[in-house]
Amino acid sequence: MTWRPQYRSSKFRHVFGKVATKENCYDGVPITRSVQDNNFCAVNPRFVAIITECAGGGAFLVLSVHHTGKVDPHHPRVSGHRGNVLDIKWNPFNDFCIASCSEDTTVKVWEIPPHGVLKNLTVPWKELQGHSRRVGIIEWHPTANNILFSTGYDYQVMIWNLDSTEQVIKNPVRTIKHHTDVVLSMSFNTDGSLLATTCRDRKVRLIEAHSGNVLQEANCKTHKASKVLILGNMKMLFTSGTSRYNDRQIALWDQDDLSVPLLQENLDGSSGVLFPFYDPDTHMLYLAGKGDGNIRYYEISSEKPYIHYLTEYRSHSPQKGMGVMPKRGLDVSSCEVFRFYKVVTVKSLIEPLSMIVPRRSESYQEDLYPMTAGNRPALTAEEWLSGLDKGPVLMSLKPGSELTEPSSEMKGFANSQDTRRSQSRPGMLQLSYIQDQLEATKEASDRAEDDRSRTHVSNGDDLALCSPPRTENELRLKFLKQQEEIRRLRELLNQRDVRVKQLELEIKNIKNAQTQS
Repeated sequence: MTWRPQYRSSKFRHVFGKVATKENCYDGVPITRSVQDNNFCAVNPRFVAIITECAGGGAFLVLSVHHTGKVDPHHPRVSGHRGNVLDIKWNPFNDFCIASCSEDTTVKVWEIPPHGVLKNLTVPWKELQGHSRRVGIIEWHPTANNILFSTGYDYQVMIWNLDSTEQVIKNPVRTIKHHTDVVLSMSFNTDGSLLATTCRDRKVRLIEAHSGNVLQEANCKTHKASKVLILGNMKMLFTSGTSRYNDRQIALWDQDDLSVPLLQENLDGSSGVLFPFYDPDTHMLYLAGKGDGNIRYYEISSEKPYIHYLTEYRSHSPQKGMGVMPKRGLDVSSCEVFRFYKVVTVKSLIEPLSMIVPRRSESYQEDLYPMTAGNRPALTAEEWLSGLDKGPVLMSLKPGSELTEPSSEMKGFANSQDTRRSQSRPGMLQLSYIQDQLEATKEASDRAEDDRSRTHVSNGDDLALCSPPRTENELRLKFLKQQEEIRRLRELLNQRDVRVKQLELEIKNIKNAQTQS
């Protein structure tokens, strides 16, 4: 009997990484020199935020996602902290709201102007004062609006309600004090009812988010976890860390029993921290090592062996951190399923990297983009604090999915065609009907002129409110787009003029016929 290898069928087996060209990267960014094991970069469909190096306090840059090319070294910054900024996170339900934490023991929440940061921002929307030592990590609640978690070097996890009327909030709504050392990472499950943490005391804790009670605790002597992820609704936890021989190691845990890991696997002998990223829609897990140029990716299943290695993206540019674009900001037309923003310190570069599933068809791929978490909260802050839990509000990534009804222009055009077909003599239309059609045609063309400056993405978000272009590359692209838009508008106006002349001629013929009769 001949030996045959067993292959596992997967639609993601041939996923590949496509790095952006130099013109589409963010060049000349003074990236922070902090040694904190954070990502230093946060992304949403409108803005890219990067923690920068500065003297006399802490600051970070906020750029439009379209503001590619060389970044002005004097670009305005968000600079209200007195110490180095250690972590930044965008509000998942508000693309103009970002939180930052710092060595000055405070957490600050900022309102970014619709057109970007045009001058230095120093006054936050909210300031949270409760930690006694520097604050290292912040996380937004995944389904409740304006609920923020923070943890610092005072070993405490604090829960904040930003719906408070106070500008300076000194008392958190709840404090979790079960940790005996510095918390290294935090992760929520899908509905935000559970919080997983890793701590420098080598323990992984699964905590009930409302009460702060510890439900499960893992203390594995052969695995020192530094980062943890709750894998969606798969009832499993994933941790990355080191083995007792300081090899980089990953482990998988049963959410209901953290006494023994389901799986342990050594990767290599490098010293950089492993950053795990999980996509619950595709069940793909990405591992990016600090100081590495490569990114490994796996597929997670609920049956043994649980973790299936797919392939690896390789690059000569080492990453210091990684930002991740939310699913609603991906390019579905190119089958993009994930997008990183690599922080490359040695080149002062932020480099977009798209993970793409190769497909020949250019149509929307339903199997790659199931309903995903949207940008609308499922609960208010008060509802969550009262004890409620609810899954995320889902949205479709299909282009034009929110356009459930045809526009008024198309309706009018269809009605006019039906009316013309129903006439026995096309030349004898009602005068009032043709006049209405003439007015409707003029209104439609005027509406097209009013909307010429608005651009829409596939999920309905408006990208007109972005930072003004500052780079030569962006100015050139904008000029070409404007020329194309002018050409399109001229065609619409010509069509409008032809249609108006036709209707006026028909009106004249009808009036002549009525006069003769």
